[in-house]
Amino acid sequence: MSTDTVTAPANPRSRVILASLIGTTIEFYDFYVYATAAVLVFPILFFPTGNDTTALLASFGVFGAAMIARPIGAMVFGHFGDRYGRKATLVASLLTMGIATFLIGLLPTFQQINWWAALLLLILRLAQGFALGGEWSGAALVATENAPEGKRAWYGSFPQLGAPLGFIIANGLFLIINALLPHASDPSLKSEAFLSWGWRVPFLFSAVMVIIGLWVRLKLVESETFKRAEDKGTIRKLPLATVFRHHWKHLILGTFVMLATYVLFYLMTNFTLSFGTKPASVEVAAAAAQKAAEAKGAAFDQAAFAAQFYPGQGFGYTDFVVMQIIGVVFFGVFTLVSGPWADRIGRRKLLIWTTVAIILFGFTFPLFLGQHAGEPFAVVLTQSFLILGFLLMGITFGPMGALLPELFPTNVRYTGSAVAYNVSSILGAAVAPLIAVWLWQTAGGSSWLVGLYLSAMAVLTLIALILIPETKDHAYEDDLGVSAGS
Repeated sequence: MSTDTVTAPANPRSRVILASLIGTTIEFYDFYVYATAAVLVFPILFFPTGNDTTALLASFGVFGAAMIARPIGAMVFGHFGDRYGRKATLVASLLTMGIATFLIGLLPTFQQINWWAALLLLILRLAQGFALGGEWSGAALVATENAPEGKRAWYGSFPQLGAPLGFIIANGLFLIINALLPHASDPSLKSEAFLSWGWRVPFLFSAVMVIIGLWVRLKLVESETFKRAEDKGTIRKLPLATVFRHHWKHLILGTFVMLATYVLFYLMTNFTLSFGTKPASVEVAAAAAQKAAEAKGAAFDQAAFAAQFYPGQGFGYTDFVVMQIIGVVFFGVFTLVSGPWADRIGRRKLLIWTTVAIILFGFTFPLFLGQHAGEPFAVVLTQSFLILGFLLMGITFGPMGALLPELFPTNVRYTGSAVAYNVSSILGAAVAPLIAVWLWQTAGGSSWLVGLYLSAMAVLTLIALILIPETKDHAYEDDLGVSAGS
Protein backbone atom coordinates (compact mmCIF):
# COMPACT_ATOMS: atom_id res chain seq x y z
CA MET A 1 0.00 0.00 0.00
CA SER A 2 1.33 3.45 -0.86
CA THR A 3 2.43 5.87 1.86
CA ASP A 4 -0.19 8.47 1.01
CA THR A 5 -3.07 6.12 1.84
CA VAL A 6 -5.51 7.73 4.26
CA THR A 7 -5.74 5.45 7.29
CA ALA A 8 -8.76 7.03 8.96
CA PRO A 9 -11.90 5.45 7.46
CA ALA A 10 -14.15 7.78 5.50
CA ASN A 11 -17.14 5.84 6.82
CA PRO A 12 -17.47 4.05 10.17
CA ARG A 13 -17.58 0.24 9.93
CA SER A 14 -21.20 0.06 11.11
CA ARG A 15 -22.30 2.57 8.45
CA VAL A 16 -20.47 0.69 5.68
CA ILE A 17 -21.95 -2.67 6.66
CA LEU A 18 -25.48 -1.29 7.11
CA ALA A 19 -25.45 0.75 3.89
CA SER A 20 -24.22 -2.17 1.77
CA LEU A 21 -26.50 -4.68 3.50
CA ILE A 22 -29.76 -2.76 3.67
CA GLY A 23 -29.67 -1.67 0.04
CA THR A 24 -29.14 -5.12 -1.39
CA THR A 25 -31.69 -6.55 1.04
CA ILE A 26 -34.29 -4.13 -0.31
CA GLU A 27 -33.28 -4.75 -3.92
CA PHE A 28 -33.41 -8.53 -3.52
CA TYR A 29 -36.63 -8.30 -1.54
CA ASP A 30 -38.22 -6.46 -4.45
CA PHE A 31 -36.87 -9.03 -6.88
CA TYR A 32 -38.11 -12.01 -4.84
CA VAL A 33 -41.53 -10.50 -4.33
CA TYR A 34 -41.89 -10.63 -8.09
CA ALA A 35 -40.38 -14.13 -8.30
CA THR A 36 -42.90 -15.47 -5.80
CA ALA A 37 -45.82 -13.73 -7.49
CA ALA A 38 -44.59 -15.09 -10.84
CA VAL A 39 -45.35 -18.59 -9.54
CA LEU A 40 -48.41 -17.88 -7.38
CA VAL A 41 -50.60 -15.26 -9.05
CA PHE A 42 -49.22 -13.74 -12.24
CA PRO A 43 -50.04 -16.76 -14.44
CA ILE A 44 -53.65 -16.36 -13.29
CA LEU A 45 -53.97 -12.57 -13.24
CA PHE A 46 -51.77 -11.47 -16.15
CA PHE A 47 -51.34 -14.50 -18.45
CA PRO A 48 -54.64 -16.45 -18.48
CA THR A 49 -53.82 -18.50 -21.61
CA GLY A 50 -55.99 -21.49 -20.67
CA ASN A 51 -52.91 -23.70 -20.42
CA ASP A 52 -51.10 -23.92 -17.09
CA THR A 53 -47.69 -24.58 -18.65
CA THR A 54 -47.98 -21.74 -21.16
CA ALA A 55 -49.14 -19.33 -18.47
CA LEU A 56 -46.24 -20.30 -16.19
CA LEU A 57 -43.74 -19.97 -19.04
CA ALA A 58 -45.13 -16.54 -19.94
CA SER A 59 -44.82 -15.44 -16.33
CA PHE A 60 -41.24 -16.73 -16.15
CA GLY A 61 -40.55 -15.08 -19.50
CA VAL A 62 -41.37 -11.66 -18.06
CA PHE A 63 -39.33 -12.59 -14.99
CA GLY A 64 -36.38 -13.39 -17.25
CA ALA A 65 -36.84 -10.20 -19.28
CA ALA A 66 -35.53 -8.22 -16.32
CA MET A 67 -32.21 -10.01 -16.72
CA ILE A 68 -31.92 -8.51 -20.19
CA ALA A 69 -32.30 -5.05 -18.67
CA ARG A 70 -29.71 -5.70 -15.98
CA PRO A 71 -26.59 -5.33 -18.20
CA ILE A 72 -28.04 -2.07 -19.54
CA GLY A 73 -28.47 -0.86 -15.98
CA ALA A 74 -24.93 -2.02 -15.22
CA MET A 75 -23.55 0.08 -18.07
CA VAL A 76 -25.55 3.19 -17.18
CA PHE A 77 -25.10 3.08 -13.41
CA GLY A 78 -21.53 1.85 -13.83
CA HIS A 79 -20.74 4.84 -16.02
CA PHE A 80 -22.01 7.32 -13.44
CA GLY A 81 -20.53 5.36 -10.55
CA ASP A 82 -17.05 5.38 -12.10
CA ARG A 83 -17.28 9.00 -13.27
CA TYR A 84 -19.06 10.78 -10.43
CA GLY A 85 -18.88 8.47 -7.42
CA ARG A 86 -20.56 5.53 -5.75
CA LYS A 87 -22.92 7.30 -3.34
CA ALA A 88 -25.26 9.19 -5.70
CA THR A 89 -25.41 6.23 -8.07
CA LEU A 90 -26.50 3.88 -5.29
CA VAL A 91 -29.25 6.26 -4.22
CA ALA A 92 -30.53 6.44 -7.82
CA SER A 93 -30.59 2.66 -8.25
CA LEU A 94 -32.50 2.19 -4.99
CA LEU A 95 -35.10 4.80 -5.94
CA THR A 96 -35.61 3.25 -9.38
CA MET A 97 -36.17 -0.22 -7.96
CA GLY A 98 -38.47 1.01 -5.21
CA ILE A 99 -40.71 3.03 -7.51
CA ALA A 100 -41.02 0.19 -10.05
CA THR A 101 -41.91 -2.34 -7.36
CA PHE A 102 -44.47 -0.04 -5.74
CA LEU A 103 -46.18 0.56 -9.10
CA ILE A 104 -46.45 -3.19 -9.78
CA GLY A 105 -48.59 -3.33 -6.65
CA LEU A 106 -51.00 -0.84 -8.25
CA LEU A 107 -51.31 -2.51 -11.68
CA PRO A 108 -54.70 -3.47 -13.12
CA THR A 109 -54.94 -7.12 -14.19
CA PHE A 110 -55.81 -8.89 -17.47
CA GLN A 111 -59.48 -9.02 -16.48
CA GLN A 112 -59.51 -5.22 -16.28
CA ILE A 113 -57.45 -4.00 -19.25
CA ASN A 114 -56.72 -7.16 -21.24
CA TRP A 115 -53.12 -7.68 -22.49
CA TRP A 116 -52.19 -4.10 -21.63
CA ALA A 117 -51.76 -5.42 -18.09
CA ALA A 118 -49.05 -7.84 -19.19
CA LEU A 119 -47.30 -5.08 -21.15
CA LEU A 120 -47.27 -2.73 -18.15
CA LEU A 121 -45.98 -5.56 -15.96
CA LEU A 122 -43.19 -6.18 -18.46
CA ILE A 123 -42.20 -2.48 -18.50
CA LEU A 124 -42.02 -2.29 -14.71
CA ARG A 125 -40.18 -5.59 -14.56
CA LEU A 126 -37.59 -4.19 -16.99
CA ALA A 127 -37.24 -1.16 -14.68
CA GLN A 128 -36.59 -3.55 -11.76
CA GLY A 129 -33.87 -5.29 -13.73
CA PHE A 130 -32.35 -1.98 -14.85
CA ALA A 131 -32.10 -0.85 -11.21
CA LEU A 132 -30.67 -4.11 -9.93
CA GLY A 133 -28.03 -3.89 -12.66
CA GLY A 134 -26.52 -0.91 -10.88
CA GLU A 135 -27.23 -1.86 -7.29
CA TRP A 136 -25.09 -4.90 -6.62
CA SER A 137 -21.77 -3.57 -7.87
CA GLY A 138 -22.15 -0.23 -6.07
CA ALA A 139 -22.99 -1.98 -2.79
CA ALA A 140 -20.01 -4.31 -3.20
CA LEU A 141 -17.71 -1.32 -3.77
CA VAL A 142 -19.04 0.54 -0.74
CA ALA A 143 -18.19 -2.53 1.33
CA THR A 144 -14.83 -3.48 -0.17
CA GLU A 145 -13.41 0.01 -0.81
CA ASN A 146 -13.98 0.80 2.85
CA ALA A 147 -12.73 -2.56 4.18
CA PRO A 148 -9.69 -2.90 6.46
CA GLU A 149 -6.65 -4.61 4.98
CA GLY A 150 -7.06 -8.39 4.78
CA LYS A 151 -10.84 -8.29 5.30
CA ARG A 152 -12.18 -7.40 1.87
CA ALA A 153 -13.96 -10.72 1.31
CA TRP A 154 -15.56 -10.54 4.76
CA TYR A 155 -16.82 -6.99 4.17
CA GLY A 156 -17.82 -7.99 0.63
CA SER A 157 -20.04 -10.75 2.00
CA PHE A 158 -22.41 -8.26 3.68
CA PRO A 159 -24.02 -6.99 0.46
CA GLN A 160 -24.29 -10.67 -0.53
CA LEU A 161 -26.21 -11.32 2.68
CA GLY A 162 -28.98 -9.14 1.26
CA ALA A 163 -30.00 -12.02 -1.01
CA PRO A 164 -31.03 -14.50 1.73
CA LEU A 165 -32.45 -11.75 3.93
CA GLY A 166 -34.54 -10.37 1.07
CA PHE A 167 -35.79 -13.87 0.27
CA ILE A 168 -36.85 -14.55 3.86
CA ILE A 169 -38.63 -11.20 4.24
CA ALA A 170 -40.44 -11.45 0.89
CA ASN A 171 -41.56 -15.04 1.25
CA GLY A 172 -42.33 -14.65 4.94
CA LEU A 173 -44.65 -11.76 4.10
CA PHE A 174 -46.38 -13.81 1.40
CA LEU A 175 -46.82 -16.66 3.89
CA ILE A 176 -48.44 -14.35 6.43
CA ILE A 177 -50.80 -12.85 3.85
CA ASN A 178 -51.69 -16.29 2.48
CA ALA A 179 -52.46 -17.48 6.03
CA LEU A 180 -54.61 -14.42 6.77
CA LEU A 181 -56.53 -14.76 3.49
CA PRO A 182 -57.13 -18.51 3.06
CA HIS A 183 -59.46 -20.05 0.50
CA ALA A 184 -62.82 -20.85 2.08
CA SER A 185 -62.89 -24.53 1.09
CA ASP A 186 -59.59 -25.59 -0.51
CA PRO A 187 -56.19 -24.52 0.89
CA SER A 188 -54.51 -25.47 -2.41
CA LEU A 189 -56.36 -22.59 -4.13
CA LYS A 190 -55.89 -18.85 -3.72
CA SER A 191 -58.76 -16.92 -2.16
CA GLU A 192 -60.55 -14.13 -3.99
CA ALA A 193 -59.17 -11.65 -1.47
CA PHE A 194 -55.60 -12.86 -2.08
CA LEU A 195 -56.01 -12.63 -5.86
CA SER A 196 -57.71 -9.23 -5.78
CA TRP A 197 -55.55 -7.32 -3.27
CA GLY A 198 -53.56 -9.59 -0.94
CA TRP A 199 -50.73 -10.18 -3.42
CA ARG A 200 -50.29 -6.41 -3.79
CA VAL A 201 -49.30 -5.81 -0.16
CA PRO A 202 -45.65 -7.02 -0.44
CA PHE A 203 -45.12 -4.77 -3.47
CA LEU A 204 -46.56 -1.72 -1.73
CA PHE A 205 -44.63 -2.48 1.47
CA SER A 206 -41.38 -1.94 -0.43
CA ALA A 207 -41.94 1.83 -0.14
CA VAL A 208 -41.32 1.66 3.61
CA MET A 209 -38.08 -0.27 3.12
CA VAL A 210 -36.84 2.14 0.44
CA ILE A 211 -37.29 5.14 2.75
CA ILE A 212 -35.16 3.41 5.40
CA GLY A 213 -32.51 2.49 2.81
CA LEU A 214 -32.31 6.03 1.46
CA TRP A 215 -31.88 7.44 4.96
CA VAL A 216 -28.88 5.16 5.55
CA ARG A 217 -27.25 5.69 2.16
CA LEU A 218 -27.52 9.47 2.20
CA LYS A 219 -25.26 9.43 5.27
CA LEU A 220 -22.42 7.79 3.34
CA VAL A 221 -19.20 9.63 2.49
CA GLU A 222 -17.47 8.85 -0.82
CA SER A 223 -14.70 6.23 -0.44
CA GLU A 224 -11.07 7.37 -0.16
CA THR A 225 -10.14 4.96 -2.97
CA PHE A 226 -12.42 6.76 -5.43
CA LYS A 227 -11.22 10.18 -4.21
CA ARG A 228 -7.61 9.13 -4.84
CA ALA A 229 -8.49 8.07 -8.37
CA GLU A 230 -9.99 11.54 -8.91
CA ASP A 231 -6.90 13.23 -7.46
CA LYS A 232 -4.55 11.15 -9.64
CA GLY A 233 -6.53 11.99 -12.80
CA THR A 234 -7.41 8.39 -13.68
CA ILE A 235 -11.20 8.91 -14.01
CA ARG A 236 -12.22 8.02 -17.57
CA LYS A 237 -14.89 9.75 -19.68
CA LEU A 238 -16.09 6.40 -21.04
CA PRO A 239 -15.43 3.66 -18.45
CA LEU A 240 -17.24 1.03 -20.53
CA ALA A 241 -14.96 1.62 -23.51
CA THR A 242 -11.94 1.28 -21.20
CA VAL A 243 -13.25 -2.01 -19.85
CA PHE A 244 -13.76 -3.44 -23.34
CA ARG A 245 -10.40 -2.17 -24.55
CA HIS A 246 -8.12 -3.01 -21.62
CA HIS A 247 -9.98 -5.51 -19.42
CA TRP A 248 -12.04 -7.64 -21.80
CA LYS A 249 -10.43 -10.90 -20.67
CA HIS A 250 -11.36 -10.38 -17.02
CA LEU A 251 -14.82 -9.23 -18.12
CA ILE A 252 -15.45 -12.53 -19.92
CA LEU A 253 -13.95 -14.69 -17.18
CA GLY A 254 -15.86 -12.80 -14.46
CA THR A 255 -19.09 -13.40 -16.37
CA PHE A 256 -18.55 -17.16 -16.45
CA VAL A 257 -17.30 -17.25 -12.85
CA MET A 258 -20.82 -16.10 -11.83
CA LEU A 259 -22.68 -18.51 -14.14
CA ALA A 260 -23.07 -21.52 -11.82
CA THR A 261 -24.03 -19.22 -8.94
CA TYR A 262 -26.90 -17.73 -10.93
CA VAL A 263 -28.19 -21.05 -12.25
CA LEU A 264 -28.02 -22.68 -8.81
CA PHE A 265 -29.81 -19.78 -7.16
CA TYR A 266 -32.73 -19.60 -9.55
CA LEU A 267 -33.14 -23.37 -9.58
CA MET A 268 -33.21 -23.42 -5.76
CA THR A 269 -35.81 -20.63 -5.60
CA ASN A 270 -38.06 -20.48 -8.68
CA PHE A 271 -37.79 -23.99 -10.06
CA THR A 272 -38.05 -25.82 -6.75
CA LEU A 273 -41.11 -23.76 -5.75
CA SER A 274 -42.85 -24.76 -8.99
CA PHE A 275 -41.64 -28.36 -8.86
CA GLY A 276 -42.38 -28.84 -5.17
CA THR A 277 -45.89 -27.38 -5.18
CA LYS A 278 -47.22 -28.76 -8.46
CA PRO A 279 -49.63 -31.69 -7.91
CA ALA A 280 -48.09 -35.14 -8.14
CA SER A 281 -51.07 -36.72 -9.91
CA VAL A 282 -53.14 -35.61 -12.87
CA GLU A 283 -56.35 -36.31 -10.96
CA VAL A 284 -55.50 -33.85 -8.19
CA ALA A 285 -54.28 -31.24 -10.67
CA ALA A 286 -57.36 -31.64 -12.86
CA ALA A 287 -59.70 -31.28 -9.88
CA ALA A 288 -58.00 -28.02 -8.83
CA ALA A 289 -57.99 -26.70 -12.39
CA GLN A 290 -61.64 -27.57 -12.84
CA LYS A 291 -62.57 -25.72 -9.64
CA ALA A 292 -60.66 -22.68 -10.83
CA ALA A 293 -62.35 -22.82 -14.23
CA GLU A 294 -65.80 -23.16 -12.67
CA ALA A 295 -65.13 -20.19 -10.39
CA LYS A 296 -64.49 -18.12 -13.52
CA GLY A 297 -67.45 -19.60 -15.38
CA ALA A 298 -65.13 -21.08 -18.02
CA ALA A 299 -65.26 -24.46 -19.74
CA PHE A 300 -62.82 -27.17 -18.68
CA ASP A 301 -61.46 -29.83 -21.06
CA GLN A 302 -60.17 -32.66 -18.87
CA ALA A 303 -58.67 -34.64 -21.77
CA ALA A 304 -56.70 -31.65 -23.06
CA PHE A 305 -55.51 -30.87 -19.54
CA ALA A 306 -54.32 -34.44 -18.97
CA ALA A 307 -52.46 -34.47 -22.30
CA GLN A 308 -50.26 -31.52 -21.31
CA PHE A 309 -49.86 -32.41 -17.61
CA TYR A 310 -46.53 -33.32 -16.02
CA PRO A 311 -46.19 -33.96 -12.28
CA GLY A 312 -44.38 -32.25 -9.43
CA GLN A 313 -44.03 -33.29 -5.80
CA GLY A 314 -47.42 -32.15 -4.56
CA PHE A 315 -46.41 -30.24 -1.42
CA GLY A 316 -48.66 -27.47 -0.14
CA TYR A 317 -47.42 -23.96 -0.84
CA THR A 318 -47.02 -23.04 2.83
CA ASP A 319 -45.19 -26.27 3.69
CA PHE A 320 -42.76 -25.91 0.82
CA VAL A 321 -41.97 -22.24 1.39
CA VAL A 322 -41.25 -22.98 5.06
CA MET A 323 -38.79 -25.65 3.88
CA GLN A 324 -37.24 -23.13 1.49
CA ILE A 325 -36.86 -20.55 4.25
CA ILE A 326 -35.10 -23.15 6.44
CA GLY A 327 -32.72 -23.76 3.54
CA VAL A 328 -32.17 -20.03 3.04
CA VAL A 329 -31.07 -19.70 6.68
CA PHE A 330 -28.12 -21.94 5.71
CA PHE A 331 -27.62 -19.72 2.65
CA GLY A 332 -27.23 -16.68 4.91
CA VAL A 333 -24.97 -18.37 7.46
CA PHE A 334 -22.59 -19.76 4.85
CA THR A 335 -22.56 -16.46 2.93
CA LEU A 336 -21.03 -14.84 6.01
CA VAL A 337 -18.78 -17.80 6.79
CA SER A 338 -17.39 -17.83 3.25
CA GLY A 339 -15.99 -14.29 3.62
CA PRO A 340 -13.36 -15.10 6.29
CA TRP A 341 -12.61 -18.39 4.50
CA ALA A 342 -11.92 -16.52 1.26
CA ASP A 343 -9.73 -14.00 3.09
CA ARG A 344 -7.74 -16.83 4.63
CA ILE A 345 -7.29 -19.38 1.82
CA GLY A 346 -8.06 -17.24 -1.23
CA ARG A 347 -11.15 -16.64 -3.36
CA ARG A 348 -10.10 -18.86 -6.26
CA LYS A 349 -9.26 -21.97 -4.23
CA LEU A 350 -12.48 -21.80 -2.20
CA LEU A 351 -14.63 -21.28 -5.29
CA ILE A 352 -12.97 -24.08 -7.27
CA TRP A 353 -13.76 -26.65 -4.58
CA THR A 354 -17.29 -25.29 -4.15
CA THR A 355 -17.93 -25.46 -7.90
CA VAL A 356 -16.78 -29.09 -7.99
CA ALA A 357 -19.32 -29.75 -5.22
CA ILE A 358 -22.04 -28.01 -7.28
CA ILE A 359 -21.23 -30.24 -10.27
CA LEU A 360 -21.69 -33.33 -8.08
CA PHE A 361 -24.83 -31.84 -6.51
CA GLY A 362 -26.46 -31.64 -9.93
CA PHE A 363 -26.36 -35.42 -10.20
CA THR A 364 -28.32 -35.80 -6.95
CA PHE A 365 -31.54 -34.10 -8.12
CA PRO A 366 -33.48 -37.32 -8.85
CA LEU A 367 -32.27 -38.86 -5.57
CA PHE A 368 -33.50 -35.98 -3.40
CA LEU A 369 -36.56 -34.94 -5.44
CA GLY A 370 -37.77 -38.37 -6.52
CA GLN A 371 -40.53 -38.76 -3.94
CA HIS A 372 -43.96 -37.13 -3.84
CA ALA A 373 -45.47 -35.46 -0.79
CA GLY A 374 -46.90 -38.07 1.58
CA GLU A 375 -44.34 -40.74 0.72
CA PRO A 376 -42.15 -41.96 3.64
CA PHE A 377 -39.01 -39.86 3.20
CA ALA A 378 -40.25 -37.08 0.93
CA VAL A 379 -40.01 -34.29 3.51
CA VAL A 380 -36.59 -35.38 4.81
CA LEU A 381 -35.09 -35.78 1.34
CA THR A 382 -36.52 -32.52 -0.01
CA GLN A 383 -35.47 -30.55 3.05
CA SER A 384 -31.97 -32.05 2.84
CA PHE A 385 -31.84 -31.07 -0.83
CA LEU A 386 -32.80 -27.47 -0.06
CA ILE A 387 -30.31 -27.17 2.81
CA LEU A 388 -27.44 -28.60 0.74
CA GLY A 389 -28.26 -26.48 -2.31
CA PHE A 390 -28.59 -23.25 -0.37
CA LEU A 391 -25.48 -24.05 1.68
CA LEU A 392 -23.46 -24.37 -1.54
CA MET A 393 -25.12 -21.19 -2.77
CA GLY A 394 -23.86 -19.28 0.27
CA ILE A 395 -20.28 -20.48 -0.15
CA THR A 396 -20.15 -19.63 -3.86
CA PHE A 397 -22.07 -16.34 -3.59
CA GLY A 398 -20.30 -14.79 -0.59
CA PRO A 399 -16.80 -14.31 -2.12
CA MET A 400 -18.21 -12.77 -5.31
CA GLY A 401 -18.65 -9.44 -3.52
CA ALA A 402 -14.84 -9.21 -3.35
CA LEU A 403 -13.69 -11.29 -6.32
CA LEU A 404 -15.45 -9.51 -9.19
CA PRO A 405 -14.48 -5.95 -8.11
CA GLU A 406 -10.89 -7.14 -7.54
CA LEU A 407 -10.61 -8.05 -11.22
CA PHE A 408 -10.78 -4.36 -12.22
CA PRO A 409 -8.94 -1.10 -11.28
CA THR A 410 -10.69 1.70 -9.38
CA ASN A 411 -11.49 3.88 -12.41
CA VAL A 412 -13.58 1.12 -14.07
CA ARG A 413 -14.33 -1.10 -11.05
CA TYR A 414 -18.02 -0.21 -10.88
CA THR A 415 -18.57 -0.74 -14.60
CA GLY A 416 -16.43 -3.86 -14.99
CA SER A 417 -17.82 -5.78 -12.02
CA ALA A 418 -21.40 -4.68 -12.76
CA VAL A 419 -21.29 -5.74 -16.41
CA ALA A 420 -19.68 -9.12 -15.61
CA TYR A 421 -22.19 -9.78 -12.84
CA ASN A 422 -25.22 -8.80 -14.90
CA VAL A 423 -24.29 -10.27 -18.29
CA SER A 424 -23.99 -13.52 -16.37
CA SER A 425 -27.59 -12.98 -15.27
CA ILE A 426 -28.68 -13.36 -18.90
CA LEU A 427 -26.69 -16.56 -19.43
CA GLY A 428 -27.79 -17.96 -16.08
CA ALA A 429 -30.78 -16.42 -14.33
CA ALA A 430 -32.77 -15.18 -17.36
CA VAL A 431 -32.97 -18.55 -19.05
CA ALA A 432 -32.64 -20.91 -16.07
CA PRO A 433 -36.36 -20.95 -15.11
CA LEU A 434 -37.44 -21.42 -18.73
CA ILE A 435 -34.90 -24.15 -19.46
CA ALA A 436 -35.71 -25.89 -16.18
CA VAL A 437 -39.46 -25.99 -16.93
CA TRP A 438 -38.78 -27.32 -20.43
CA LEU A 439 -36.38 -30.01 -19.14
CA TRP A 440 -38.83 -30.93 -16.39
CA GLN A 441 -41.58 -31.36 -18.96
CA THR A 442 -39.28 -33.22 -21.38
CA ALA A 443 -38.33 -35.70 -18.64
CA GLY A 444 -41.99 -36.40 -17.94
CA GLY A 445 -41.98 -34.82 -14.50
CA SER A 446 -38.54 -35.96 -13.37
CA SER A 447 -35.82 -33.51 -12.26
CA TRP A 448 -32.79 -35.42 -13.57
CA LEU A 449 -32.31 -33.30 -16.70
CA VAL A 450 -32.53 -30.13 -14.63
CA GLY A 451 -29.72 -31.43 -12.42
CA LEU A 452 -27.57 -32.20 -15.46
CA TYR A 453 -28.16 -28.67 -16.70
CA LEU A 454 -26.81 -27.28 -13.41
CA SER A 455 -23.75 -29.54 -13.59
CA ALA A 456 -23.01 -28.47 -17.16
CA MET A 457 -23.15 -24.77 -16.26
CA ALA A 458 -20.91 -25.41 -13.24
CA VAL A 459 -18.30 -27.01 -15.52
CA LEU A 460 -18.12 -23.73 -17.47
CA THR A 461 -17.65 -21.83 -14.21
CA LEU A 462 -14.91 -24.25 -13.14
CA ILE A 463 -12.99 -23.58 -16.36
CA ALA A 464 -13.25 -19.80 -15.79
CA LEU A 465 -12.03 -20.17 -12.19
CA ILE A 466 -9.02 -22.16 -13.33
CA LEU A 467 -8.12 -19.36 -15.78
CA ILE A 468 -8.45 -16.35 -13.48
CA PRO A 469 -5.67 -15.19 -11.12
CA GLU A 470 -5.98 -15.25 -7.34
CA THR A 471 -7.02 -11.75 -6.23
CA LYS A 472 -6.75 -12.04 -2.43
CA ASP A 473 -3.55 -9.98 -2.25
CA HIS A 474 -4.43 -7.64 -5.11
CA ALA A 475 -3.29 -4.04 -4.43
CA TYR A 476 -6.87 -2.82 -4.42
CA GLU A 477 -6.27 0.68 -3.08
CA ASP A 478 -3.31 1.35 -5.36
CA ASP A 479 -4.75 -0.06 -8.57
CA LEU A 480 -6.36 3.19 -9.69
CA GLY A 481 -6.22 2.46 -13.43
CA VAL A 482 -4.55 4.22 -16.32
CA SER A 483 -4.97 7.98 -16.62
CA ALA A 484 -7.16 9.58 -19.26
CA GLY A 485 -4.11 10.47 -21.33
CA SER A 486 -2.70 6.94 -21.42
